[in-house]
Amino acid sequence: MTTTFLYKSDPVRGRLWAEVFRRRAPDIDFRIWPDIGDPAQVRFLAAWEPPDDLAVRFPNLEVLFSSGAGVDQFDFAALPPALPVVRMVEPGIVGGMVEYVTHAVLGLHRDMPQYRRQQQEGQWKPLPVRPAGERRVGVLGLGSLGQAVLAQLVGMGFDCAGWSRSRHAVDGVQCHAGADELPAFLARTDILVCLLPLTDSTRGFLDARLFSMLPAGAGLVHVGRGPQLVDTDLLAALASGQIGDAVLDVTDPEPLPPAHAFWRHPHVQLTPHIASMTQPLSAAEAVLDNVQRFAAGEPMVGLVDRQKGY
Repeated sequence: MTTTFLYKSDPVRGRLWAEVFRRRAPDIDFRIWPDIGDPAQVRFLAAWEPPDDLAVRFPNLEVLFSSGAGVDQFDFAALPPALPVVRMVEPGIVGGMVEYVTHAVLGLHRDMPQYRRQQQEGQWKPLPVRPAGERRVGVLGLGSLGQAVLAQLVGMGFDCAGWSRSRHAVDGVQCHAGADELPAFLARTDILVCLLPLTDSTRGFLDARLFSMLPAGAGLVHVGRGPQLVDTDLLAALASGQIGDAVLDVTDPEPLPPAHAFWRHPHVQLTPHIASMTQPLSAAEAVLDNVQRFAAGEPMVGLVDRQKGY
C-alpha cells in the first residue's frame, strides 16, 4: 500500500518540506492539505491544528506530528487514544530559543531596560557592572530547550540552576525537582526564565506566590506559553519592585488587547511570540528521521507522554 505523509500547516513551508521528502524519501507520497489523496493511505500527519474525526477521516493513521514545538494546541481527548503524538524537536527551534533567551538575560544582567528609561529621560548615568558569575539565573523547564539555554549561559559564566517536575542532571547546573524544591530554586534566582510546557499544572504558574519567593527586584524572561502568566500578579509585582523588569514573548491572548497595560509599561519588553520559530528545512529533516525511526521500531524523538501533556 502507498504510504502518504500529509502536511496541514503553512503551505509555503509545506513546499519546502516536499523538497526534502522528494530528495530523501521518494517512495513516500507527500501531500499538502487539502490535497489528501486517498484517505486510507495517510499514515503520517503533520499539523498545527489537525482536522476533526481523525480516526474516521484517516483510518490507517499511525503518527501525528506537531508542526511546532508545542502540543498544547491539541485536544488530546479528541484524538485516537493509541495514536502516537510527536512534538517538533529540530535544530532551528533550539538555536532560535538559545539566541533569544541569551539576549534577554544579557539585557537584564547589564541593566539595558534601565538604560532605555534613562535615555528617554535624557540621563547619562553609568550603573555598576556585575560579572556574570555574580548573577544567578534560573530556568524553569529542563527539556531540550531548557538544557540548551543553560549550556549557553553556563558557558558565559552565569551561576545557573534549573527546575523541573522530574529529576534531571545537567553539567554545571544546580538542578531542583518537584514542588518541595521550588522555593529554594526561586530564592537563589536573580533572573528567572520560564520554558515550561503548558499543562494543567503550569497554567497560572507565574503568579503572586511564585514572584514573592524570588529575590526583590528579580528579572523575568517568559518564553513558555501565555496562559502560564497571571497578568495582574505581574503588574502588582512590578509596581512593588518585587519584579524589576520583564521580557515577555508570549501573552494571553495573542496579540494583547490595545488597552492592555503591558503595551506601554516602562518595565515590560514585549515581542510577538518570535523567540523561536520552526525552520522548515531542518524541521522536515527531523520529522523524516522520526518516520524512519518509527518504521524501524526505534523510539521517536519528541514522543509525547499524554499523561504529562508534553
